[in-house]
Amino acid sequence: MEDEKEKKRTTVTIYGQQYTVVSYEQSSHVADVAAVVDNKMREIKKMNPYLDTTRLAVLTAVNVVDEYIKIVDKLQQLENREKEENDG
Repeated sequence: MEDEKEKKRTTVTIYGQQYTVVSYEQSSHVADVAAVVDNKMREIKKMNPYLDTTRLAVLTAVNVVDEYIKIVDKLQQLENREKEENDG
């Protein structure tokens, strides 16, 4: 149960700024998430060097959510295909 777990504080650096994330997740997971965000921000900044940090953060969020939605859609397709195969 989430209530039984202890929240952990993990300090991460994203695009040169430190953040303290409070989460039930392992610190290694939080660090991995932060690294993905940092890498995505740097990738987008390379392609758009004149973006200010706020716009860069928003474009990063849009890109990451786009990838997330595509993965969720793909998972749903695979689950539907598996269900059809098991039902048929």
